[in-house]
Amino acid sequence: MPASPSDLFEYLDRLGIAHKTVEHEATFTVEEGRDLKATMPGGHSKNLFMKDKDGTIVLISAWADSPLKLNQLHKLIGTRRLSFASGELMEEVLGVTPGSVTAFALMNDTAGHVRFIADAALMAFETVNFHPLVNTATTAISSDGLRGFVEATGHTLTEIDFTTLT
Repeated sequence: MPASPSDLFEYLDRLGIAHKTVEHEATFTVEEGRDLKATMPGGHSKNLFMKDKDGTIVLISAWADSPLKLNQLHKLIGTRRLSFASGELMEEVLGVTPGSVTAFALMNDTAGHVRFIADAALMAFETVNFHPLVNTATTAISSDGLRGFVEATGHTLTEIDFTTLT
């Protein structure tokens, strides 16, 4: 059974990671949530669930305003060319539905199938914001708290400067 938002909050509490959540209408894109998020400090994320032809699964958390050259990304992270993975695979591996993908879903990937990539521009913010496994809320934690969370889930946070893509 995938974790719920309350499971996530309990997990963050056990890890000693401070968090604050704001509930809102469902948002499916960065643009839909832009007005709401303007009232929340910190870096807001856009999250992409991708895979390559070899089956490597990658979750990318980027700053909402970072331009991503997806056709060049594989060169930076050492995979074959990436494409968006199916919603079915997302639900199977991360336990979330499209529109709710988030770094917090790594807690559902207990088998360690997912490689996690974080945008250096996002990680430069003191506070980072993600959906808490559903797209009807946004949860703020420190970027150091995100690092600790990712490590606690058994994943590695690989920080990439997406501005170096040409």
